[in-house]
Amino acid sequence: MDVFKRPDGTSRILSIWDQTIQEGNPPEGFSYGTEYTNEMINQALQRENPLSLVPSTDELGHGTAVASVAAGSDLGYALNFLGAAPDADIVMVKCKQAKQYLRDYYLVPGDVPAYTDADIGRAVKYLEGLARVGQRPVVICLGMGTNWGTHTGSSILARYLSRVAGKRNRVLIVAGGNEGNAAHHFSASFEIPEETVRQTAEVRVGEGEQGFVMELWVNTPNRVAVSIRSPGGETIPVGDFRSGETRNYSFIYERTRIAIDHILVEQGSGDELVVFRFADPTPGVWTFQMAVRGDNGYGSLFMWLPITEFLQSETYFLRSTPYMTLTEPSLANGVITPSFYDVSNNSFAIESGRGFARDGRIEPAFAAPGIGVSTVLGAEDGSCMAAAVTAGAAAQFMQWAVLEKNDILANSIEVKAYFIRGAVRNPDLTYPNRSWGYGRLDVARAFEILAGTIQS
Repeated sequence: MDVFKRPDGTSRILSIWDQTIQEGNPPEGFSYGTEYTNEMINQALQRENPLSLVPSTDELGHGTAVASVAAGSDLGYALNFLGAAPDADIVMVKCKQAKQYLRDYYLVPGDVPAYTDADIGRAVKYLEGLARVGQRPVVICLGMGTNWGTHTGSSILARYLSRVAGKRNRVLIVAGGNEGNAAHHFSASFEIPEETVRQTAEVRVGEGEQGFVMELWVNTPNRVAVSIRSPGGETIPVGDFRSGETRNYSFIYERTRIAIDHILVEQGSGDELVVFRFADPTPGVWTFQMAVRGDNGYGSLFMWLPITEFLQSETYFLRSTPYMTLTEPSLANGVITPSFYDVSNNSFAIESGRGFARDGRIEPAFAAPGIGVSTVLGAEDGSCMAAAVTAGAAAQFMQWAVLEKNDILANSIEVKAYFIRGAVRNPDLTYPNRSWGYGRLDVARAFEILAGTIQS
């Protein structure tokens, strides 16, 4: 596309690593996929059929749209389109889809994109490895997320992203998801005046739902026991999972099958985790009765259904909360996670994921435009648009910081702090805010504060 070209017609794409194509040479240090260099891409552009040399394509169009917002030029589009960092060089990674056995276990619909932490992590490793301290900073925009995980930024992938975010001349932007209004999160915090407190959550399963995986997290040192009642009134007295083995349940009058796994001490967070796998769930209201035991006087529990794309019907909690709905791995420590809003009227987008993290850390950092954002494929909404705008802003900032020698060792943590200082705050709101973070992204204001022309 012209938006990824220089005025002389050559490509601004330095390389593409397509993890799905195995016929060519993978990048150095990796064992799969094919890497296409800038030279190969430019040679392909000279051919009548460029795909005969570089057959990598974006079937979904999503990555193309995100890249155009972050770094698209106005070539061929006059004044109708311009990315946030139109002169930046671009590197792309096309992740391969998760294997079928994983899709089957997590009951992911066949036509929905799904990726593994391992392949995403390798993509980030490839991208961050291109940085040259003091010479070539790298801004990584990650537009993938899930409701499964700790929501404390302590997963293996999140911990790796945190490590990359702390490296010099690397900036990591992670989209926070579109789950704010999906009713896919239930939480409860309560006192435990006695040994046991009971809490109830209800999930309304829609017609045509083939199955889903749901997680229940309980903060240490409390313990939980769960019973489940089907829409038809059958009850499973699950107990407290002391065996640690997968328990499988079926019903007499319904075809639903439930598999339950339990981890008393989850590796990343140290908290208790219960995983429910529902196959062919009966439509209607499913009731979860949770008995929380503890002796520290206070308890809390959290439940997440899958992201909207992984459900086949309208399935949701009857009593849900829009908070703590940022997707993983956007809660990784040190990365930059924006929520999103409508720039036409400065209203917060109800679909946007919201904070804070389950451990109380402040995320999102701020809100960025995410409604009606102009892309090379047309206007689009969502958290990935906000992440792309932020990535372009970060690229412009790194031009000033590193290439112009104003802060030669800048990293993701510093850029995040600069952007937070420059954020525009509404005097009628309290900050940090679960929706807005520290305000609306304003890069110009961040520079004005650096120049000392205004006070933060």
